[in-house]
Amino acid sequence: MSLPFESGGFDRATLIHVGMNIEDKAMLFAEIRRILKPGGRFGLYEIMQMREGALPYPMPWAMTPETSFVCGQESYRHLLEEAGFVVELEQDRSALAIRLMHEMRAKAAAGEGKGFGTLMGPRASERGANVNMSVESGLIAPIEIIARAV
Repeated sequence: MSLPFESGGFDRATLIHVGMNIEDKAMLFAEIRRILKPGGRFGLYEIMQMREGALPYPMPWAMTPETSFVCGQESYRHLLEEAGFVVELEQDRSALAIRLMHEMRAKAAAGEGKGFGTLMGPRASERGANVNMSVESGLIAPIEIIARAV
């Protein structure tokens, strides 16, 4: 939330599956805007809420709702614009995520690879099932956003 870099020192910044862990996205986006040069690009790939409904916990990023800060595309768009960005691209990557989840499950069933459990610990299968069900039902989605610093 307080990056140790000079203002306007970067051409590009990314945020990949981190936003759902950060409550104060306005501060986060303002800080990222601060370190970007005018015209710099900010790429995000984040889990976002797509419709009303409670998320089932545990999720891969949070065991309980108290440590999860998932919000919708409209909120991201608004906060980015307030921080000094123009959103140039928004893309729902659900189809890709669903395909990859099915491939990962098939490999795990065949005994290939380490799978989700190695990364997520003892409740990995529950966490994975919850996120899979939530993406497949359209409750949440991985969204790609490219924004330009103005």
